[in-house]
Amino acid sequence: MPRRKFRNSQRFESPAERSFQEYILNTPVPLTTRSELLRLIRGGEDTYLELKVKLSNPERIAQGIVALANTAGGTIIFGVSDQLRVEGVVNSESVQEELVRICREEIVPPLVPLIDVIAFDNGRRLVVLDVDGKRRPYRTRDGRFYIRIGAEKREISRDELSAWLDELRPLAYENIPLAGVAENDFDDALLWSFADAFDTDSLGKNLYQTADFLKKDLLLAVGGTEDFVPTLAGVLLFGKNEKVSEFVPRSRVTVARFSGDNGGAQKVEEVVLGGNLLTLYESVLKFVERYCDLEKTKPKKAKDGDSPVRPRGSYPVYAVREAVANLLMHRDLAIRDIPSRIYIYDHAIEFVNPRRTNGFSPPASRAIRYGVTQRLNPQLAAIFAKREYGTNVPRGGLPMLLRDAHKFSGRRAEIYTTNDEFKLKIHAA
Repeated sequence: MPRRKFRNSQRFESPAERSFQEYILNTPVPLTTRSELLRLIRGGEDTYLELKVKLSNPERIAQGIVALANTAGGTIIFGVSDQLRVEGVVNSESVQEELVRICREEIVPPLVPLIDVIAFDNGRRLVVLDVDGKRRPYRTRDGRFYIRIGAEKREISRDELSAWLDELRPLAYENIPLAGVAENDFDDALLWSFADAFDTDSLGKNLYQTADFLKKDLLLAVGGTEDFVPTLAGVLLFGKNEKVSEFVPRSRVTVARFSGDNGGAQKVEEVVLGGNLLTLYESVLKFVERYCDLEKTKPKKAKDGDSPVRPRGSYPVYAVREAVANLLMHRDLAIRDIPSRIYIYDHAIEFVNPRRTNGFSPPASRAIRYGVTQRLNPQLAAIFAKREYGTNVPRGGLPMLLRDAHKFSGRRAEIYTTNDEFKLKIHAA
């Protein structure tokens, strides 16, 4: 039975020869044998190997598994004494069942255990648990984080936790630098109108230093004193319209009007809009207003008539503005093949955005209805939603949108998350 933790016979000929992690990474994968397991045990505990004589304290075992998972994985062998003697476990089946329960119920997020039972001729059995930390960080059910250093596990203090999580958390896509973008690719009028809205006196010294302001004040660029590499968020927010379309072509938004109630109807008009986020926001709303009435209050019921002209759909203005803002702020920028789209039908507007559904749907899609956000682009969203940026985004977020849409039309707005797409549909009054 192949197991990546047990490798060739040279590993433990000298205790100081190689670390367990080096041994894992640099040797081929043969079949697991009892002799190889014994050599592994003789090497003693280290950062990636823990030895237990029995499973007697589930809480401490959970802590040990969390520590290994947070440290990059490792192995726990049950049935070995502190003197490195093979004692075996009394009931290997019950040990396996308890390990499965601990990994499923006592660890967050749950681990999928990989368990071996190695039998010896004298009847003794060892239970081997292989821990893989693919979804770090892990914690115990009572909210405690552990890491393993050498042969000991250690709880992470609250002071260390924030920095440690920052190290584990991958770089947000909005913070990826875009090479080749220069200072003159930015819309200085937009950038400095935003800056001056806060404090002209303190920011005045940077008035003609676009690179310094983006790097030092807004954290939207990286580089040293000579280098200037703006982030994706910086280009989307403050880039010149033509430059945004050039450097980030997938930032465009497709808007279309159909003469029916679904995408199978005849298409009246379709345009692809580009530019920075402020330009996109204004352009999308202008297109929507071409075919829809955006009202602050629900319109009075129209009188029956024989007019062959179908009336324009009426929608709550703040809900539509919030929907457009959400589409622009919370796009999954890492997805290249799915564009952002807005479809206007006779009796509804549908907003479609790329959004990885793995790990998001369905629990998170329920939570966002109550304002529990999972922002993909927090830095971009923080600037875009400010009135100083010029978007005049309504307050209240998705809960406000859902409430206003239902009150206005008498029908609940629909939310779907499927096939890496987030869909929001608002019905007309």
